[in-house]
Order: sequence, then structure tokens, then C-alpha cells
Amino acid sequence: MYILELCFECYRDTSLGEAERAIVNYLDMLRYQGQILGREFPTSMQDGCFISRVVCPEQDSLHPDNQSEQVALAEQGLHQAGLLAPKLHLQGMDLLSDSTDPCGHGGERPSWMLLYTSFLHTCSPLRCGDHFAPIPLYRLPAVANGDQKQIIKWQEDWEACDQLQMNGSIAEHAALHEIGEVGSRLQRRGSDLAKRLEAGSCIPTYYYLYRVGGVNAAAERARPCPGCGGDWALEAPLHEIFDFKCDPCRLVSNLSWDFKD
Repeated sequence: MYILELCFECYRDTSLGEAERAIVNYLDMLRYQGQILGREFPTSMQDGCFISRVVCPEQDSLHPDNQSEQVALAEQGLHQAGLLAPKLHLQGMDLLSDSTDPCGHGGERPSWMLLYTSFLHTCSPLRCGDHFAPIPLYRLPAVANGDQKQIIKWQEDWEACDQLQMNGSIAEHAALHEIGEVGSRLQRRGSDLAKRLEAGSCIPTYYYLYRVGGVNAAAERARPCPGCGGDWALEAPLHEIFDFKCDPCRLVSNLSWDFKD
């Protein structure tokens, strides 16, 4: 990931409120396309310019080729508010974030992908199955309405449930149901998004089911796929996380964290 500063220069008189609304909308559209990551973008005013600090998956994430129609419209909104399109200043690599998946450069493609996130992650929730590295969402066809907003919203809901179950103080069981059970509203949404991603990319795309609890380690290892009832246990853990993988159901999961070594 890379840290960039966006400098929005004024080309005519504008109000602070008008400029703020245009910049916030522009940053939101970039986020919904997966061109910038996270939800907080510190913005200051310096020498008549507005400066926003963002994190991008790649150095060229903000290239026009990666834009959605919504981003282009938001850029027009900047002009209407008296602001020029932002000048980009690369600050350097973000040393504390995940590295973006190398597939996509030089013609290489993942052999499979998966939707996976946690409350600790701010990167793309789409991962390469080969490298387990985040894939920028703008590399793939939009799942709906011209951008990747539905995936970002699913990610926000999943992370909110994960935070609740980790805190263990309120709504823990309801949150666990959403992130760990086939048939939950969150699982149905996520699996539908995975199917759309697979249809648009022609790359098998899986959905991660969180698992905690259970009776004992032996019972956990023997549990069948919750989708089809088939055997889905792997001989060895995949990426040190996934112990189960069902190809027909496009599901992956872990041995209950209560019994993980």
C-alpha cells in the first residue's frame, strides 16, 4: 500500500462548505471503487489549497483508467465547487499495511479468489487464493451500479459483526451467526457478491465462514460442509488459516479458533 497526498487547488472563490462537500463526495467515490482504502481521510487547508492524505493499494491506483463513472462525476463536482482535479504527491510505502497482490501485472491471474476480511483490516476484502494478498477492487468488473460499493458495504458490515463478537459484551451471538453461518443475511449477500465477481472475472471466487466454538477438536475436524454436507477438510492448513474448502459450494473456513494450535 502507498500513502499519497491529494492537493485540491481553488481556481475561483468558493465557500468552505461547498469545497468540503465536493471533496468528501470525491473521496467517497474513490473509496467505493477501491482506489483508496479506509474510512478516515485527514484533510487540512494550507496556502489556499485543501490537502487530503489517503492510502492506495498501488502507486497508480488513482490513474483515470481505474475510475468508475461515479468517480468521474465526483471530479466534475470538484470543478463546479471551484476546485481543480487533485494533484498527487506520493509520500511513500505504508510500512504497516498489507502488500497488494502481485497478480494482475505481466498477465498473471489468480487461480482462485476469496472474500475475506476482519475488523483489523482496512485493505481490499478480495484476496488472491494463491498469495492470500489483497486484490484492488478496481481491477475487476463492477458487481453493480458501475462501482464496487456493495462489496465495501458488505465489508463494513462483516467487520462490525467481527468487532462485536470479539468485544463479547453486546450482540455477540447475533454477530457470530452473521459471520459464521450459511443462510445468514450477511453470508447470502457475500456469496452473491462472490458469484458476481466470479462471473465477471471467470476466476473461481470463494466466501469465508468464520468458525469459533464447537465441542472438541476431533468433532471440529470431522464437521461436514454446512452448504452441501460433503467432506471439505483439507490435509494441511491453507495460508495458516483455512482448514476447510468446498469447491462446489465455494466456501472456506477455519478449524474452530478454540482448538487451533
